[in-house]
Amino acid sequence: MIELRSPKISIPVVLFAGLLWSFGPLVVRYMDNPQLVPWQYIFGRGLTIFILLNLYLFFEEGKNFYKNYFKIGLSGMIGGSGLGVAMITFIYSITNTSAAVTLLCLAAMPFFTALLAFLFLKEKISLNVWISIVIATAGILIMALGNTSEKSLIGFVFGLTASIGFSVFSVTLRWRKETPKFTTVAFAGFFCVFFSSIAIITKDLVFFSSSYNGTLFSLHGTLVCFGLILYSIGSKAIPAAELTLLSLTEVIGGIFWVWLPLFGINEVPTTNTIIGGFFLFISIVYYSLIMRWNKRYIALN
Repeated sequence: MIELRSPKISIPVVLFAGLLWSFGPLVVRYMDNPQLVPWQYIFGRGLTIFILLNLYLFFEEGKNFYKNYFKIGLSGMIGGSGLGVAMITFIYSITNTSAAVTLLCLAAMPFFTALLAFLFLKEKISLNVWISIVIATAGILIMALGNTSEKSLIGFVFGLTASIGFSVFSVTLRWRKETPKFTTVAFAGFFCVFFSSIAIITKDLVFFSSSYNGTLFSLHGTLVCFGLILYSIGSKAIPAAELTLLSLTEVIGGIFWVWLPLFGINEVPTTNTIIGGFFLFISIVYYSLIMRWNKRYIALN
């Protein structure tokens, strides 16, 4: 696995991962009645991620790549399960509320991650990171004030669950350096396939939706997969809380893409959302500049 030891290189890699993920809400909005086929979506996206990651591992490590699954350990299983839960709850969130509300919940990841990393990894949060988090918090609160509709409650709860699940994944990426990270992501795909299969069989549903929806399921899975690869590569040199802070480009981009008339969705964000998104953007720029000026090497704890 490629590992980046310099934060200055890792930062743009993680930022780009968030940018890839930001197209996810747009893909979901293009689907035909995604709220009617959530388990087929979870199955298709999870299967895509599982296949792509295993193909990557095969070409990188050869036919013995499967041995990585024997090295995944407790950290990999917990991280993969957390990521799997995030993937499952994401679709239930975004199909029950606006993309802005779902992404606002995901914007809470740095706070959950900072707490988990502090409790389990003993990672200290620097003053500059706290400043970035405070600025991001202000943005989230401003946006939340513009999304108080009761119909958003279900989406909000699932979105918050997705945020916590991804935070668990982020923390485990830095727990044990010997854990095969790509295999952990592949395990998350398998997690989704396993539980969605149980749900589909139990509910007597078909495994595959229309060819149109199926294509979009796979497209979203591909975006998520490549984003997770970049995120995992960048995790070596950046503490867990800061990882999720940088990935907030997903929030900014996701809200922007579904609003941009060019894509035909026209999900117009509220004034609060625009102002809050600006605060999130400032927090990311501030942190990135601080890291550019800071020449220290951040090692795994």
